[in-house]
Amino acid sequence: MQNSAVFVPHFHWDREWYEPFQVFRHRLVTALDTVLETAEADPDFRFTVDGQMAAIEDYLEMRPENRERVMALVSSGRLAIGPWLILLDEFLCSGETIVRNLQMGWAAAAGLGGPMPIGYLPDMFGHIAQMPQILARAGIEHAALWRGVPGSVNGHAFRWRAPDGSEVRTEFLFDGYDNGLDVLLVPDRIGRALGEYAEMTAERWGGDPVLAMAGTDHHAPDPRLATWLRDASGEKRAITIATLTEYLHEHVRDEVSTVVTGELRSHVRGNILPGVLSVRLGLKQRMAAAERTLDHAERVNALWSRRDDSPFLSLAWHKVIESSAHDSVVGSGTDETCDQVEARLAEAAQTARAVRDAALAEPAALVPGDGYLAVNPLPFPRTALVEVDVVAPPEGAALVALGADGSARPVQLISEAPTVLSDERVVASQLERVLRRIHRRELFGRLIDHYELTPGSLVFHLAEVPTHGPFDLLVLRREVAAAAVAHPGEWRVLTLAEARATALVPVEIPASGLAGFRVKPCDRPAALSTAFPPATGTARALSNGIVEVAIADDGTLDLTGPDGTVLRGVGRLVDGGDRGDSYNYAPPARDVLVSEPAQVAVELLESGPLRARVLVTRLYDWPVALSSDRDLRSGRTVPTPVEMLVEVRAGEPFVRLTTSFLNQSADHRLRFHVPLPEPTTVSASAGQFAVTERGLTAEGGWGEYPIPTFPASSFVSADAATVLLDHSGEYELVDGGTELAITLLRAIGSISVNIHPLRDEPAASEIPVPGAQDLGMRIENRFAVVPSATGWQGAHAVALAEEFRNEVLVARGTAPAGGRLPADATGIRVDGENVLVSSIRRVTDPERGAGTEVRLTAMSDTGATVRVTGAFTEATTVDLLGRPLGGTPAADGLELALGPWEIRTVVLR
Repeated sequence: MQNSAVFVPHFHWDREWYEPFQVFRHRLVTALDTVLETAEADPDFRFTVDGQMAAIEDYLEMRPENRERVMALVSSGRLAIGPWLILLDEFLCSGETIVRNLQMGWAAAAGLGGPMPIGYLPDMFGHIAQMPQILARAGIEHAALWRGVPGSVNGHAFRWRAPDGSEVRTEFLFDGYDNGLDVLLVPDRIGRALGEYAEMTAERWGGDPVLAMAGTDHHAPDPRLATWLRDASGEKRAITIATLTEYLHEHVRDEVSTVVTGELRSHVRGNILPGVLSVRLGLKQRMAAAERTLDHAERVNALWSRRDDSPFLSLAWHKVIESSAHDSVVGSGTDETCDQVEARLAEAAQTARAVRDAALAEPAALVPGDGYLAVNPLPFPRTALVEVDVVAPPEGAALVALGADGSARPVQLISEAPTVLSDERVVASQLERVLRRIHRRELFGRLIDHYELTPGSLVFHLAEVPTHGPFDLLVLRREVAAAAVAHPGEWRVLTLAEARATALVPVEIPASGLAGFRVKPCDRPAALSTAFPPATGTARALSNGIVEVAIADDGTLDLTGPDGTVLRGVGRLVDGGDRGDSYNYAPPARDVLVSEPAQVAVELLESGPLRARVLVTRLYDWPVALSSDRDLRSGRTVPTPVEMLVEVRAGEPFVRLTTSFLNQSADHRLRFHVPLPEPTTVSASAGQFAVTERGLTAEGGWGEYPIPTFPASSFVSADAATVLLDHSGEYELVDGGTELAITLLRAIGSISVNIHPLRDEPAASEIPVPGAQDLGMRIENRFAVVPSATGWQGAHAVALAEEFRNEVLVARGTAPAGGRLPADATGIRVDGENVLVSSIRRVTDPERGAGTEVRLTAMSDTGATVRVTGAFTEATTVDLLGRPLGGTPAADGLELALGPWEIRTVVLR
């Protein structure tokens, strides 16, 4: 008998895309109604629900009465659900979000009868290097996917290997996840069509049965499918209907020898649509902000709070994961779809912020009201700068920051607030109206410290922290009423605020720890630690004794690192046209590049000693859009000032940069260039639990030009330049490897265009999306540049990126003012070179109670020796689903030897 065939009925369900979520859900309910009815009517029928539990959750929210029907089919093995919560874009969220996605999907599927143990990834736009390790450490042995597989794979399966050596057998859907549909076009000729398909693809299948994926986007299979296949099955070719699990566990037999290591971003057998990395910048920034806020909330809640806010944290994670879907955060949907994704990410961040602030309030309750609490979310000690609002010093005096141990640190004044908030003249009969502004003790956003009442005059003195004892509003009203009768003429009402200032304070904070401080006037400023030379600035140069910045006449920067490495011309901006769409960039055939500013202005904002800042403003004349001929930019230009804030801080080995402009142009791409000292053929970027090296080109094929723009999340490095990033985006080595170009904005107007110069076929319908032009939006990007000839490893980029992305949290004390500051406190500390800690959170085991889960990754090809210390005496290693693998006593801390690129999760008790 020739190759048998296994048909897998399924659908691929984009939760939101060219229609918003609720419109697609209406179709989903109809489709799953059909699936359940078909499965119950025909015992041969099987169905695979696209690998994501979101479809089932969305369905059962509308059809709760069908929960038992779903469970019965899952338990019998005829309905395959999970293991993911959502089919995500792997490059546009954090590695931790990917793990939580799998955990939440697995748990939801387990509650309905059991998850499909297959890493099903059918439509993602490429795949991260560490996905095999993530799956393997969850006990999953198989994956199935389509896009990104290199041309070296000739069969229908390969061994996919992560950087740490973990492997999963991977089913290559080389003809897409709908390859069985063409065979079904004429139901009474399925046998012939299947024979032709099997013959055409025979070299792929070897001795294994043909896998026919019978389904596509947003449609349930025809209820007659099982009947058609029974009729077509015969002596020449046996046909079986199965779930994807059954195919991989029961039908494939051939040994798989081909090995592919690392990320999958080849264009050979399918488009990977790399333009999604840079379109709709705001979604990428909001994803990073929501993930970061949620991470901080979990850490502070686990280490410093007694509250059980797990329901709120789960809700926030659910919203983040929903938003990571491969047609959500990528920004390839309609404007209303992207608006909903943005709102969902905002909700996630708001929920996490509430948990974070509630957790901070507990240790802040031990800090006097004239002091502050600084919280370090990172598991290593650091000295960080924080901005706080303080009492301004008297004229001629300075400010000093005092720690709990009495140590004094210098303070840099940033700005001073006005003291006269209101000066008005009113008649006596209007005094009651003035008093109605007071809410208990609050007036104009501050608190009444005391007041002075004399005939014809009422003076309020406001403070952040009152020092004059209680205030009684009823007494004040009584006194004012009597005074108004005695003096019925004109009154002067003066509201004076305590002299306030914004101060920059250096705070030394233990690992994952707390540090209290207060700021007070003194006769002379405290000296800066000899370990941190002061930051200094002029209109043309900045320095902190570690890195130096010289500002050129054209507004670009020359940066000098601690090892003498010089990067010249950093910050050159290059703006070009883009006639592409949300999926693929496309330059106009007769593009006009604008890289020279018409004007340059430089302003010194701060000159140190803790922080020095310069604002560089460059004026560019950018075309307003493409012309009617989309291969040419318009001749009409709009003057656009681009601000670049350049900053050095005492003790930091990098230069912080923030670019900002009001976008008034459509159909263009703006990139930030970092020229390299020497040409290079290799770049490296940090993403999801790995640093991935890439060359100057991408593997081409299929119908998409392999433009070598690549993803980066926390940093990108080439030659002697390492750039620390605030959010996921794209970069490219350009001009023969002489410059690193980072995309700041890609503005386009269509989900997909039918005629695309770098893509053979449309990626979707040609639907206008004017919101993707970002017209009238302020476009801001934040990053930092590390000049170092030793590359990202020698520059300690893993740790620096964490410091750059994670500011210290600050809360005002709420205990009575004037008391002692509590001693500094340490939480979980992790010591080790190039070690990433992606999560610290509270977990609860029904048998063993609460613990603190810590997830670590060795971000290097040499592994890492790690020491974890804190208030614990026992450590249990668990897999990525939280299942125990082995425990050990840890009275004096925990020593771990991590292999190269290994992800390890431990629970501390």
